[in-house]
Amino acid sequence: MPKNKKRTSLTLYQRIHNREKPYECGDCGKAFRVRQQLTFHQRIHTGEKPYECKECGKAFRQCAHLSRHQRIHASDKLLECKRCGKIFTCGADLRVHQRIHVGEKPYDCKECGKAFRVRGQLNLHQRIHTGEKPYECKECGKTFRQYAHLTRHQRLNIAEKCYECRDCGQAFLCSTGLRVHHKLHTGEKPYDCKECGKAFRVRQQLTLHQRIHTGEKPYDCKECGKTFSRAYHLTLHQRIHTGEKPYECKECQKFFRRYSELISHQGIHIGEKPYDCKECGKAFRLFSQLTQHQSIHFGEKPYKCKECEKTFRLLSQLTQHQSIHTGEKPYDCKECGKAFRLHSSLIQHQRIHSGEKPYKCKECKKAFRQHSHLTYHQRVHKVTK
Repeated sequence: MPKNKKRTSLTLYQRIHNREKPYECGDCGKAFRVRQQLTFHQRIHTGEKPYECKECGKAFRQCAHLSRHQRIHASDKLLECKRCGKIFTCGADLRVHQRIHVGEKPYDCKECGKAFRVRGQLNLHQRIHTGEKPYECKECGKTFRQYAHLTRHQRLNIAEKCYECRDCGQAFLCSTGLRVHHKLHTGEKPYDCKECGKAFRVRQQLTLHQRIHTGEKPYDCKECGKTFSRAYHLTLHQRIHTGEKPYECKECQKFFRRYSELISHQGIHIGEKPYDCKECGKAFRLFSQLTQHQSIHFGEKPYKCKECEKTFRLLSQLTQHQSIHTGEKPYDCKECGKAFRLHSSLIQHQRIHSGEKPYKCKECKKAFRQHSHLTYHQRVHKVTK
């Protein structure tokens, strides 16, 4: 090995050992061990993408990114995940993806123990503990942990860069999001399921739906062995075992496992129900609630139980029903060990131990563990009036 190359390797090794990063970005302050890394990084700020694909014209900041992209055009070099069929252009991406199926998360946070599949996710997470926010908005001075968050913030602040729906005024950060959203107004659903005829606005929704018919559930829970058709459903399920509830309501400090549960809950505080049913006038806090409700009028029940042929409007209803046949009760009370088929039943039961009574009567201030108990109680006041 030439002397100058040996010296460079030694210098780089010493910087890793000493955690020295002498090359600093003048825009955001991020530091690097190697000058070339700084050069690549600065293209984020300048927007420079000097490497262009001759096949489709797409441009990239790094030559390595172009090389990876070009494999898309060379079909013989594509790699397929045997569990779910997803296609990748390089082995490293496939290996990271396969960790979803086996549940492998090799990168642990030393502060809180949370684990991640990719080192980059760990690096971003650690900024929560350190408070580091290296990306600053030049317009208002607000700082962000991730560059993507800064970009999103800047688009929201610059009206001409937003894509606004002419029908309802909702704004989107990219034209793709607007196109998908616009199908809500037009009713366009170009992707049909050949098994049951159900149509979808987005191809990915069709792919996920088809797993209902094939029974494919490629995502396994290591704790209890339960399988899921979607990675997101596995993530939500794992929070049952870990007890993690990352979404907090700022009004009442209640925590939730899902962001959608938080949004739905917040409607209690503001009382807003912006989505009206054109058939009966009933209003809902969430668009998904309206969609579910409308199937009552249409009589649509696309989800059938293979055991007893009973049909359901919602996949979640079918899943709950199937536990009657299997006898499965996956939700255990940590206080007394009693098991339940439904998570909502466990939540109601736990209030016996905690004494929590979240539903309060406005007339007499009496509190109840369940909303149905409050509704039944309120009839007393109606009779006396």
